[in-house]
Amino acid sequence: MKATVLVVDDERNIRASLGQLLKIEGYQVLEAQDGGEAIDVMDKGEVDIVLLDVKLPDTDGLTLLEELKKREPDLPVIMMSAYGTIEMAVRATRAGALDFLEKPLGSERTLVAVENALRFARLSMENRELRQQTGRWPSMIGQSPAMRDLFKLIEKTAPSPSRVLILGESGTGKELVARAIHEKSPRHKGAFVTVNCAAVPSELIESELFGHERGAFSGAVKTRKGKFERADGGTLLLDEVGDMPLPMQAKLLRVLEEGEFEKVGGGESIRVGVRVIAASNKNLEKEVEEGTFRLDLYHRLNVVPIYLAPLRERKGDIPILARHFLEAFSAAVGRPAPSLSDDAIGLLKSYGWPGNIRELRNVMERVAILFPGDAVTAGGLAQVLPAVEPSIPPTEDEDRTLRDTMREVEKEAILRALDRNKWHMTRAAKELGLERSHLYKKMKSLGISRD
Repeated sequence: MKATVLVVDDERNIRASLGQLLKIEGYQVLEAQDGGEAIDVMDKGEVDIVLLDVKLPDTDGLTLLEELKKREPDLPVIMMSAYGTIEMAVRATRAGALDFLEKPLGSERTLVAVENALRFARLSMENRELRQQTGRWPSMIGQSPAMRDLFKLIEKTAPSPSRVLILGESGTGKELVARAIHEKSPRHKGAFVTVNCAAVPSELIESELFGHERGAFSGAVKTRKGKFERADGGTLLLDEVGDMPLPMQAKLLRVLEEGEFEKVGGGESIRVGVRVIAASNKNLEKEVEEGTFRLDLYHRLNVVPIYLAPLRERKGDIPILARHFLEAFSAAVGRPAPSLSDDAIGLLKSYGWPGNIRELRNVMERVAILFPGDAVTAGGLAQVLPAVEPSIPPTEDEDRTLRDTMREVEKEAILRALDRNKWHMTRAAKELGLERSHLYKKMKSLGISRD
């Protein structure tokens, strides 16, 4: 389904001609003759892009542009004017407009401007999500046999439209694999959209996936697109699909079978072209046996299974990953990267890494913070790797110092994760490789609060 365009112009003929042009190209079109009506339309339903005249009966178009950008900073807006000047175009661009069209409007120029603005807005949204998800790195790294097999499987799987089920422990990089499949697929120009089924309350999961109409439930003040609709033409990752409630599993199955859905509170069927990739850290076959996951849904999702080996089963990749993380974190803060001695590498390999790559990344961030530019030995590394005991038992004073150091390191790591995620507990806990309840306990024991 194409985007919804709001045309704001006081001239009826211009609204009509623009509307006809856009509808022929498959766009949905809404109209407003002044600024007040434009705000009302925005409040009633979701608008993907606005074509806005500079001169309106009740307000200046640039003033309305600023108001629209305050409400929805990512909303693409194209300004229009019959009295366009370079100065006016510059003002519009500085206020957030993506393009400036002079009247009379040319059909081809208008359509190209709309298409480019929508593409730019989509890419901006994806880039922002990438920056927010600090655990995601631009490429997968590893030379172990397991990783070489994984790379080959991604190359074979990506070109097909088949569904993929990625299984593996928490922190093994399931979302990174899903993104690699998307980027190497024919859908790479479309959106890559994720939804964490474990993080969405059960009463909101249907709205999250399929969207809702205004007034569908308490708090639904405007029509909203769901993840399926946002992923139209691209890829949708159902992360932690094993935590999806059973009633929602039945609705998801129907969508996978029929290729269409209805918004919550809506009566119109919406058909989209989406490639679905699912991921889980659970043994879904066991969940099926226990009756917590539908067998028919499992078979629908499990067309191409991909299993990600835990880090402890590919220890040869640990030094490569550790050095990569050290260099990346150090470069981000403008500090020299620490180096790892042979005994430090040996200590990393001897550790079990229950949190997998995510835990290794967190440990390397601590190393980068505490030892900028230093040559880190096993002794120094043991300070940030509490699960590995030193070979020589420490004295009572040394043990107390180590505990104090670890508390400081742990507190700083948690505070940094909270700051990066704007104190969003679920995202911070995911980044730290912790359950949300465990993060709360850690914060309480370390005296961390937002106040």
